[in-house]
Amino acid sequence: MNKAEFIDAIAAKAGMTKVDTKKALDAMIDVAKAEMKKKDGKIALVGFGSLYTTKRPARKGHNPATGEAIKIAAKKVVKFKPAANILK
Repeated sequence: MNKAEFIDAIAAKAGMTKVDTKKALDAMIDVAKAEMKKKDGKIALVGFGSLYTTKRPARKGHNPATGEAIKIAAKKVVKFKPAANILK
């Protein structure tokens, strides 16, 4: 499902216009991005799951084209943990 299909489905389910649904979804995405940029960003949606940030440590890798060893810098990544009952 892409973003347009997602907007269509939400609009139909909620009885909203597609324009209002797109505005709401875009606002939600902006808020989620801002929260994830915080030091310990976390969003918990009961019955759906949690988005949270974690730190990925620096590690060694290799360039697949040349086989040369490279250093991959540490970075912060976003993870999702679904609610226990999401697929029931």
